[in-house]
Amino acid sequence: MPTVLELFGLKFIIFTFEHQPPHVHVRSANGEAKFIIETEVKLVKSTLKPKELKLAEYILEENIEHIRNEWKRIHGE
Repeated sequence: MPTVLELFGLKFIIFTFEHQPPHVHVRSANGEAKFIIETEVKLVKSTLKPKELKLAEYILEENIEHIRNEWKRIHGE
């Protein structure tokens, strides 16, 4: 389970044996969230605090190309 990005106490993880659609798991000391990362960032579920959730979504939006490229590197097209 590679950590593809780590910022401000948030770890962005793509599991190696995962399923479509492309998505990323975000973990903090307080919880976790799951986002679909296709053309837009879409929240699937979350137990993060509201401030962390907003930060995670912002980081994903700013780094969506990097995260999508990591998904492709790990899982292929």
